[in-house]
Amino acid sequence: MKTARRISVMLLATLALAACSSEPDDDDDGNHVPSGWIRGQYSSSGADYVDRTDATSKVAGEIDGNTPAVARLTDGGKEFLRYRDDIVAISPHISGTGSLIEIADYRTGYHRWRTHLGSSWPDPDSAAFRGGGPGSGK
Repeated sequence: MKTARRISVMLLATLALAACSSEPDDDDDGNHVPSGWIRGQYSSSGADYVDRTDATSKVAGEIDGNTPAVARLTDGGKEFLRYRDDIVAISPHISGTGSLIEIADYRTGYHRWRTHLGSSWPDPDSAAFRGGGPGSGK
């Protein structure tokens, strides 16, 4: 009987710890980029991914529909999705059909696509930038 009681207590303790660790973090504004989902949905092209048939707006809608972005921006035929610490950029594929999907950490992506993002998204090098998406670090 003591063994059954011990097992029950251990099981309840494990479940309680699991429940606590799965609760959302109040400081976790925004979602993480759905890189696993992107990897499963689209063809790999080196470090990037390709959708050989769908236009950029459709691909951005699919990704944003799977995991909502903190912000979305369209500029010059390209689509940008802002996640907690990353940017997903979807541009027309060089073949003329389909889309190229690139994932970059926020700082690297911002510098790479600065001409498209302009002042719409915060500059990670500004003194006011707190990182981690809106509200983080307040």
